[in-house]
Amino acid sequence: MNIADFLTREKIKFDVISHPDTYNAQSMAQTLHVSGHHVAKTVLLRADGGEAYVVAVLPASRAIDLELASQLLGGRELELATEKEVADHCRDCEIGALPPFGSQYGMMTMVDAGLDEDEEILFEGNTHHESIRMSFQDFRQIEEPVIGHFTQLQF
Repeated sequence: MNIADFLTREKIKFDVISHPDTYNAQSMAQTLHVSGHHVAKTVLLRADGGEAYVVAVLPASRAIDLELASQLLGGRELELATEKEVADHCRDCEIGALPPFGSQYGMMTMVDAGLDEDEEILFEGNTHHESIRMSFQDFRQIEEPVIGHFTQLQF
Protein backbone atom coordinates (compact mmCIF):
# COMPACT_ATOMS: atom_id res chain seq x y z
CA MET A 1 0.00 0.00 0.00
CA ASN A 2 1.34 3.40 -0.91
CA ILE A 3 0.25 5.69 1.92
CA ALA A 4 -0.09 8.81 -0.23
CA ASP A 5 -2.26 6.93 -2.77
CA PHE A 6 -4.37 5.42 0.03
CA LEU A 7 -4.99 8.81 1.69
CA THR A 8 -5.75 10.44 -1.66
CA ARG A 9 -8.32 7.71 -2.45
CA GLU A 10 -9.88 8.28 0.97
CA LYS A 11 -10.00 12.05 0.26
CA ILE A 12 -7.89 12.79 3.34
CA LYS A 13 -5.83 15.98 3.52
CA PHE A 14 -2.14 15.25 4.28
CA ASP A 15 1.37 16.51 3.70
CA VAL A 16 4.38 14.51 2.55
CA ILE A 17 7.61 15.75 4.11
CA SER A 18 10.86 14.69 2.47
CA HIS A 19 13.99 14.53 4.62
CA PRO A 20 17.32 12.69 4.88
CA ASP A 21 17.00 9.01 5.79
CA THR A 22 16.07 8.38 9.43
CA TYR A 23 15.75 4.91 10.91
CA ASN A 24 13.78 5.59 14.06
CA ALA A 25 11.08 8.00 15.14
CA GLN A 26 13.29 9.96 17.56
CA SER A 27 15.79 10.64 14.75
CA MET A 28 12.94 11.69 12.50
CA ALA A 29 11.70 14.08 15.20
CA GLN A 30 15.16 15.62 15.52
CA THR A 31 15.58 15.91 11.75
CA LEU A 32 12.18 17.64 11.45
CA HIS A 33 12.76 19.79 14.58
CA VAL A 34 9.66 18.42 16.28
CA SER A 35 9.29 17.07 19.82
CA GLY A 36 9.31 13.28 20.07
CA HIS A 37 6.01 13.61 21.95
CA HIS A 38 4.39 14.70 18.68
CA VAL A 39 5.89 12.08 16.37
CA ALA A 40 4.34 8.63 16.12
CA LYS A 41 6.43 5.50 15.97
CA THR A 42 4.90 2.28 14.78
CA VAL A 43 5.80 -1.11 16.22
CA LEU A 44 4.64 -4.54 15.13
CA LEU A 45 3.55 -6.91 17.90
CA ARG A 46 3.19 -10.68 17.57
CA ALA A 47 0.01 -11.77 19.34
CA ASP A 48 -0.80 -15.17 20.78
CA GLY A 49 2.35 -16.90 19.53
CA GLY A 50 2.03 -15.58 15.98
CA GLU A 51 -1.66 -16.31 15.41
CA ALA A 52 -2.15 -12.59 14.76
CA TYR A 53 -0.20 -9.35 14.55
CA VAL A 54 -1.05 -5.94 15.97
CA VAL A 55 0.25 -2.55 14.85
CA ALA A 56 1.00 -0.38 17.88
CA VAL A 57 1.31 3.39 17.37
CA LEU A 58 2.83 5.47 20.16
CA PRO A 59 4.72 8.72 20.76
CA ALA A 60 8.41 8.46 19.79
CA SER A 61 9.33 9.58 23.29
CA ARG A 62 7.66 6.58 24.93
CA ALA A 63 8.16 2.79 25.03
CA ILE A 64 5.61 0.00 24.88
CA ASP A 65 4.64 -1.64 28.15
CA LEU A 66 3.67 -5.11 26.91
CA GLU A 67 1.69 -5.86 30.06
CA LEU A 68 -0.46 -2.74 29.67
CA ALA A 69 -0.88 -3.45 25.94
CA SER A 70 -1.98 -7.00 26.75
CA GLN A 71 -4.54 -5.73 29.27
CA LEU A 72 -5.90 -3.26 26.69
CA LEU A 73 -6.38 -6.16 24.26
CA GLY A 74 -8.13 -8.42 26.75
CA GLY A 75 -5.14 -10.38 28.00
CA ARG A 76 -3.60 -11.42 24.68
CA GLU A 77 -0.02 -12.69 24.82
CA LEU A 78 2.16 -10.05 23.10
CA GLU A 79 5.80 -9.91 22.00
CA LEU A 80 7.77 -7.58 19.78
CA ALA A 81 7.87 -8.88 16.21
CA THR A 82 11.19 -9.29 14.44
CA GLU A 83 12.43 -7.06 11.63
CA LYS A 84 11.86 -10.00 9.27
CA GLU A 85 8.22 -10.22 10.36
CA VAL A 86 7.81 -6.50 9.70
CA ALA A 87 9.33 -6.93 6.23
CA ASP A 88 7.11 -9.97 5.53
CA HIS A 89 3.95 -8.03 6.43
CA CYS A 90 4.90 -4.76 4.68
CA ARG A 91 6.53 -5.84 1.45
CA ASP A 92 5.63 -2.51 -0.17
CA CYS A 93 7.81 -0.55 2.29
CA GLU A 94 11.53 -0.15 2.75
CA ILE A 95 12.88 -2.69 5.25
CA GLY A 96 12.12 -1.45 8.76
CA ALA A 97 9.37 0.98 7.70
CA LEU A 98 5.92 0.19 9.09
CA PRO A 99 2.91 2.43 8.36
CA PRO A 100 0.38 3.02 11.18
CA PHE A 101 -2.44 1.57 9.07
CA GLY A 102 -2.66 -2.04 10.26
CA SER A 103 -6.13 -2.35 8.73
CA GLN A 104 -4.58 -2.11 5.26
CA TYR A 105 -2.50 -5.20 6.06
CA GLY A 106 -5.28 -7.20 7.73
CA MET A 107 -4.11 -6.32 11.25
CA MET A 108 -5.60 -4.53 14.24
CA THR A 109 -4.17 -1.11 15.13
CA MET A 110 -3.81 0.22 18.66
CA VAL A 111 -2.86 3.81 19.48
CA ASP A 112 -1.52 5.13 22.75
CA ALA A 113 -3.91 7.68 24.24
CA GLY A 114 -1.05 10.20 24.44
CA LEU A 115 -1.33 10.71 20.67
CA ASP A 116 -5.08 11.25 20.90
CA GLU A 117 -4.35 14.60 22.57
CA ASP A 118 -2.60 15.97 19.44
CA GLU A 119 -4.38 17.67 16.56
CA GLU A 120 -2.01 16.12 14.04
CA ILE A 121 -0.14 12.87 13.69
CA LEU A 122 3.30 12.75 12.06
CA PHE A 123 4.70 9.36 11.07
CA GLU A 124 7.12 7.60 8.77
CA GLY A 125 5.81 6.88 5.30
CA ASN A 126 6.71 3.90 3.10
CA THR A 127 10.37 4.95 3.13
CA HIS A 128 12.93 6.21 5.61
CA HIS A 129 13.16 9.58 3.83
CA GLU A 130 9.50 10.51 3.78
CA SER A 131 7.10 11.43 6.57
CA ILE A 132 3.36 11.99 6.50
CA ARG A 133 1.50 14.64 8.48
CA MET A 134 -2.28 14.50 8.78
CA SER A 135 -5.08 15.28 11.20
CA PHE A 136 -5.31 12.81 14.07
CA GLN A 137 -9.09 12.95 13.78
CA ASP A 138 -8.88 11.86 10.11
CA PHE A 139 -6.45 9.07 11.08
CA ARG A 140 -8.80 7.91 13.81
CA GLN A 141 -11.79 7.99 11.46
CA ILE A 142 -10.24 5.91 8.66
CA GLU A 143 -8.25 3.49 10.84
CA GLU A 144 -10.67 3.03 13.79
CA PRO A 145 -7.88 1.99 16.18
CA VAL A 146 -8.18 0.71 19.73
CA ILE A 147 -7.09 3.68 21.88
CA GLY A 148 -5.74 3.37 25.40
CA HIS A 149 -2.72 3.75 27.67
CA PHE A 150 -0.01 1.14 27.00
CA THR A 151 3.29 3.03 27.20
CA GLN A 152 5.85 4.29 29.67
CA LEU A 153 8.43 7.06 29.42
CA GLN A 154 11.53 6.01 27.54
CA PHE A 155 14.80 6.67 29.35
